[in-house]
Amino acid sequence: MSNEIEIGRGKRAQKAYSLDDVAIVPNRRTRDPKDVSVSWQIDAFQFETPILGAPMDSVTSPATAIALGKLGGLGVLNLEGLWTRYENPETVLAEIAGLKSEAATRNDPKITAKLQELYSAPIQPELITSRISEIRDSGVVVAGSLTPQRTQEHYKTVVAAGVDIFVIRGTTVSAEHVSKTTEPLNLKQFIYELDVPVIVGGAAGYTPAMHLMRTGAAGVLVGFGGGASSTTRRTLGIHAPMATAIADVAAARRDYIEESGGRYVHVIADGGMGNSGDIVKAIAMGADAVMLGTALARAEEAPGAGYHWGMEAVHEASPRGDRAKVGTVGSLQKVLHGPSHETNGTSNLVGALRRSMATTGYSTLKEFQRVDVVLSPYESDRY
Repeated sequence: MSNEIEIGRGKRAQKAYSLDDVAIVPNRRTRDPKDVSVSWQIDAFQFETPILGAPMDSVTSPATAIALGKLGGLGVLNLEGLWTRYENPETVLAEIAGLKSEAATRNDPKITAKLQELYSAPIQPELITSRISEIRDSGVVVAGSLTPQRTQEHYKTVVAAGVDIFVIRGTTVSAEHVSKTTEPLNLKQFIYELDVPVIVGGAAGYTPAMHLMRTGAAGVLVGFGGGASSTTRRTLGIHAPMATAIADVAAARRDYIEESGGRYVHVIADGGMGNSGDIVKAIAMGADAVMLGTALARAEEAPGAGYHWGMEAVHEASPRGDRAKVGTVGSLQKVLHGPSHETNGTSNLVGALRRSMATTGYSTLKEFQRVDVVLSPYESDRY
């Protein structure tokens, strides 16, 4: 059955669904939430929760990466962000949080210009080493992120500093980048020669995800990240409704297992998950884990102090994001594990996932990927 619709005589399009468009349906036995496991393992690394902190300066600092690691997740440090450009980035973060908007909407050119100015400071390799060492000394798993454009320049420093998991993250990453002016990163050769597992993305469909899996990546990021702070759709016209994107990439994982003779590549949803219900539905669509920005930017410990932005917002020529006010819910402990006093899914994220799995009778994340879902695009689900 075709899922394509005709836009006009010269163009057809696939119908795609966001996480808001789907809902989970309990249709079998229920289970005690205490009997549910939300643990996740990638390569040799085991985590108590399937939560990754996005490599965004408003979300992950060395301190929050350590705290998230001790709470069962994985914090991914942005190795092109303020922590590798400034010896004391706390003053810069405070300046960003203190910027007063003169615009009626989130889009304030003066704030964007200031962000671009602050991020124009050069990356210092010695700070990459220092930040990774700080996280490593705490005893948690160390993950750091570079864009494809900066990977060749800095990866040796990153690996030498002792990173455990290497993340290559961009708005969209392909296994076949073409350029007439620069030598593109050969992902397959790069991953083959690296001694640590690599997570790469974003990808938003079956074919690009399959190509990334064939490079030897341990995990593929689904989506374009950014979430509440991203304006990629408005600026570039690019958007990936997450329910369909995750399901398509999960199908690529299934087919790649057969093609490769059993090699499993993890699917990690990245972006567009601002509450616990979104996380639950991302796992139901086939994700093994989720990379969170907005949801963790609401923690008291978050470096953004109630504001959230990504690297897309500071691009020198084509900024594709805003500094968004997301507010503060409570401690990172409360955001992840409760107790919660909010009814909007902004705290006790892991507890909500556990309870949803228990309500539908599933005991592991892999089992929960088989849960029944229905299309339910109610406006009432959006607040």
